[in-house]
Amino acid sequence: MEGDLVIGEIAQSAHAEVPAHRHTRGQLLHASRGVVLVKTRFGHWIVPTGQAIWIPSGLEHAVEMMTDVRVQSVYVLPEAIPDLPSRPRVVRITPLMRSLLEEVATLPHIVRPTGRNGLLYGLIMHEIPRLPELPLGLPFPSDPRLARMCRTFLEAPESRVIIDHWAHSAGMSRRTFTRRFKQEVGLSLSLWRQQASLFAALPRLASGEAVTTVALDLGYESVAAFTTMFKRMLGASPRNYLREPEAESAAEV
Repeated sequence: MEGDLVIGEIAQSAHAEVPAHRHTRGQLLHASRGVVLVKTRFGHWIVPTGQAIWIPSGLEHAVEMMTDVRVQSVYVLPEAIPDLPSRPRVVRITPLMRSLLEEVATLPHIVRPTGRNGLLYGLIMHEIPRLPELPLGLPFPSDPRLARMCRTFLEAPESRVIIDHWAHSAGMSRRTFTRRFKQEVGLSLSLWRQQASLFAALPRLASGEAVTTVALDLGYESVAAFTTMFKRMLGASPRNYLREPEAESAAEV
């Protein structure tokens, strides 16, 4: 019988997909390299290089590799520790967690590790609920009309969204549309649009495209406007954000 914690690591090519499936354990999916997209019926979550997503046990999900990736998965029994997150969320991998994951990656598989290895595994489990959440989830409304509009936008994002146009397309008044959209996704249309722009931008930035090219393609009038939005959402400029995992690792050596 497997222990409380199981850890595995694989490499996948860009555009590879894992069909919808579910686990009896909670899963911390860590993108040590590349960008991963996780899809559920509740919405989409994007996982940039160096960060992770927590997927609760029993939640059906599919995975798409937006770039060439290397992913490390930590599977935790739901009853192993209290306070495991009950919903999916993208989380920042802290320097402590990054060091722990790097350390256990080289260990042989042991069902129930003891001594130092057991302490490493135990600390990983207890750190999972403490990982800070990142605004990289993109909820989708259940209303078919709104969901269709959101998917269309995600395929071709732009910096400006005119609420009146969306309301008219949905056959609603502006007031009804605004209220319904907020009820369905938990975000205003403006904030949802910003997060959708991040979804479009992160894979392209991670693959090496210039910030200027990405910003202009998304309809921003200037790189400064795009950078301001990016920094407000993720706490760092595009260049610094994508360098963070490597910079942190270098600082720890």
